[in-house]
Amino acid sequence: MKKTLLSAVFASLISGSVMAADAPRVGVTLFSFDDLFLSVLRNSLEKSANESGFEVQMEDAKNEIGMQLNQIQNFIASGVDGIIVDTVDSDATQAMTDYAEEAGIPLVYVGRRPINVDFLPENQAFVASNELESGTLQTEEVCRLLDGKGKVAVMMGTLGDNAAQQRTKDIHDVLETPACSGLEIVVEQSADFMRTKGNDLMTNWLTAGIEFDAVIANNDEMAIGAIQAMKAFGMDMDKVVVAGIDATADALAAMQAGELDVTVFQNAAAQGRGAVETLQKLMNGEKVEQKVWVPFELVTPANLAQYAARN
Repeated sequence: MKKTLLSAVFASLISGSVMAADAPRVGVTLFSFDDLFLSVLRNSLEKSANESGFEVQMEDAKNEIGMQLNQIQNFIASGVDGIIVDTVDSDATQAMTDYAEEAGIPLVYVGRRPINVDFLPENQAFVASNELESGTLQTEEVCRLLDGKGKVAVMMGTLGDNAAQQRTKDIHDVLETPACSGLEIVVEQSADFMRTKGNDLMTNWLTAGIEFDAVIANNDEMAIGAIQAMKAFGMDMDKVVVAGIDATADALAAMQAGELDVTVFQNAAAQGRGAVETLQKLMNGEKVEQKVWVPFELVTPANLAQYAARN
């Protein structure tokens, strides 16, 4: 009896080992683990991958493109079954595509738009929110709050980053419309999507005596940094409109405090789920839409409660 029981337990353990060994392996590289938006994306990717029975190797590229390219090459050398990338530099995505295609490994870009998005091979796809919406929703609301007139300071993300480029273009496009043509950009500089750099940049602007009625930032982190600097200078936050993008928990708290006026919800959790679901289909040899869009949503004090409840 004991022998039979031990045999059953041993067989069960062996079976479990085989199942674990047979689990599809997925390599994931994100441009930075320090980014708040990517923290949500990372958690969603890990949860969705685990629910799908994948074994996940998660890597931090630390905002260094050379490191990220090496990580992808290491994924391929180790024999992963699929790859998910949030790229450090969109200009490097053709090389990433080539590496994966040559190895015959499905690849999904998530978040940042690859430069070759219109020419991806059949076993690759892109899951993200359409940046044509992000800066447009944000700037239209700023225009409404200022009644179409005023001076605007623009904080751009990392130069060369597709999201920063498109979000900044969205701002300019909105300001060229008749309803918002009374808005004037008085200064426009990069703060690399970072809170500390947003703080430093705003400090420099205020020290230089630059006057503005609104700050439009390519993301929430820079907007929060700008708010911190303005408060340190003793500015009345009721007299300036501040807008960001991402609707992070910190941004929603700043809105609750009456400091941030506008943000745009980018659904990182939905992007993570979508990336894993799309990769799974590609790994199964299924055809997929190569551009999977997760809609942006405008967030203001009027609808803040429904987004705050998600955090």
